Amino acid sequence: MNRKIFAKVSGGIAATIASLAVSTAAFAQDATPTIDKGDTAWMLTSTLLVFLMILPGLALFYGGLTRSKNMLSTMTQIGAAAALAMLIWVMYGYSMAFGEGGNAFVAGFGKAFLAGVTPDSVSGTIPEYVFVCFQMTFAAITIALVLGSTVERIKFSAVMVFAIVWLTIVYFPIAHMVWAPTGYFFGLGALDYAGGTVVHINAGVSALVAAIILGKRKGFPTEPMMPHSLTLTFVGTGLLWVGWFGFNAGSALSANGAASLAMINTFVATASGGLSWMLVERLAGHKGSALGFCSGVVAGLVAVTPAAGNSGPFGAIVLGAVASVVCFFAVSKLKPMFGYDDALDAFGVHGVGGIVGAIGTGIVCAPSLGGPGKADFAIGHQLVIQIEATLATIVLSTIGTVIAIFIAKAVTGLRVTPEIEADGLDIGEHGERAYN
Repeated sequence: MNRKIFAKVSGGIAATIASLAVSTAAFAQDATPTIDKGDTAWMLTSTLLVFLMILPGLALFYGGLTRSKNMLSTMTQIGAAAALAMLIWVMYGYSMAFGEGGNAFVAGFGKAFLAGVTPDSVSGTIPEYVFVCFQMTFAAITIALVLGSTVERIKFSAVMVFAIVWLTIVYFPIAHMVWAPTGYFFGLGALDYAGGTVVHINAGVSALVAAIILGKRKGFPTEPMMPHSLTLTFVGTGLLWVGWFGFNAGSALSANGAASLAMINTFVATASGGLSWMLVERLAGHKGSALGFCSGVVAGLVAVTPAAGNSGPFGAIVLGAVASVVCFFAVSKLKPMFGYDDALDAFGVHGVGGIVGAIGTGIVCAPSLGGPGKADFAIGHQLVIQIEATLATIVLSTIGTVIAIFIAKAVTGLRVTPEIEADGLDIGEHGERAYN
């Protein structure tokens, strides 16, 4: 009888131990990062949407704004600079921005050439390769945005040299500081959902500095330099708006509620921006123009980028409208006042709109204004952080661009000859014409 009791007790203990072992194994499995198929599918889609913003979106948007003799040159510069950025990103850019080690200003080179990244590597709930690709498209479009100020007179070779240096000393460190968990501004609590500082202020300020050093186009501002195809610019605008959903909603890095908030904000802020620009045109005594609508759409997109997941829908509407109005005056008043030749208004829209959006995010995030901020969110405290991040980005972009543009000048000469500029860069730099 005692043996039977002992057997039952022993069996119960063994069953309990086995159950605990299974539970422990299950807990360990849950603690291991796993890939979510829904998140992965959304991020694969978002990555392709951001790429759509570059080719054909930005290429058509910028290309249509140039004179016909520079159409192919503009599109080629954008495509080639973006392609170069992709190669540099996988060589060492990803490691500098999101790699292991380093400090608050730049990561280490432990992941150079994607060392240690495999199909089984996980970043959050998605494969690390997907995260690498998503962030790669951000780097590619940022350098392409800078070129909006320098088209129609910069050498193609200078663009390529500039891109290498600028990405290395400007974009990668700023991306690390803002978005990496060990980054300086990330640690301060700066809000930049999808790239107000990293992409738009960075690109816009760099565009202004590059344009000033490069000099004005021959005949600017006395000769008419009208866009040769607003139809193509309008098509490019539509592609940018569509692609921007990957840019903003994709920055949630998951198919979740934050992505849905970023999506609706990208709809309404952009709509507000496009209509506000046309309204200001009317109030200024002009007709509401297609170019004005396109410019306002981009201004709204730029402004909502840092606020996409940090604002309520109505805060986003106000932010898009304010940015559109400020950008209108930057383009129509500020540029003529100072006389710089920002050819396609990269600074006037991306730089100025990015500044409005980055600082405004510190306001619209407040829960009292419908934002998703915590109950103890303090607008004043957050504004100080946003302004600090904005000013630091302006300073770093300025210094880095000066270095990059002078290196490009030393290596390539920087600017095409007056004869090539007069004939057009399509034939002078590439030996072909957009239209025959």
